Amino acid sequence: MHSHDQRPLADRLEDLLPQTQCTKCGYPACRPYAEAMADGTASYNQCPPGGAEGIVRLAKVLGKPVITLNLDNGIERARPIAMIDEQLCIGCTLCIQACPVDAILGAAKQMHTVINALCTGCDLCVAPCPVDCIAMVEVTPGKTGWDAWSQAQADAARARHDARTARLQREKEENDARLAAKAAAKLQALESEDVSEDEKAEQARKKAIIQAAIERARLKKEQAEKDKP
Repeated sequence: MHSHDQRPLADRLEDLLPQTQCTKCGYPACRPYAEAMADGTASYNQCPPGGAEGIVRLAKVLGKPVITLNLDNGIERARPIAMIDEQLCIGCTLCIQACPVDAILGAAKQMHTVINALCTGCDLCVAPCPVDCIAMVEVTPGKTGWDAWSQAQADAARARHDARTARLQREKEENDARLAAKAAAKLQALESEDVSEDEKAEQARKKAIIQAAIERARLKKEQAEKDKP
């Protein structure tokens, strides 16, 4: 990075991270970690996949001394990829949901497989597997950190992570819209229902519950629009 790079510090730091999205730094993805380093709430030695060279890169941009990797976050190691034992896989999709870069192919009750070229070695698929059929296998013996991972791989992983995040957000919005439409239809049905005097109180109670839910959803949506970058 050249000193004349005028972009925000968080952007410059994010560019130096390996984009494995492994959460070992203690943050949910590479971007939040970059933001935490930029505002001083996280140290620059919390990224095991970046290793010692990653720390040198970050220290340079931050104008700080080179320090050693914080072992609470993990160790610098040869890069692994996930391997699924297809004999044991039950097709539960939990690993697919856990993969931050969409590197696992499969469907419910179908055997899953890892696309080796896309796997960042983040380990996040191992714990959720109920049949313990995923092993992390080293693919860069003797090479660790940035020696085991290229800038092109980092860029591709970042793009896939961003695409996945956008997809999950879109699916959530579509689902929320579906539920909102259902609630509105239910409210309309209740309003057009002819009920006896005895049932009026119950009808009013149901309407109040649905109206409150619609209002809650509206406020949540408004907040989400505000929070969008």
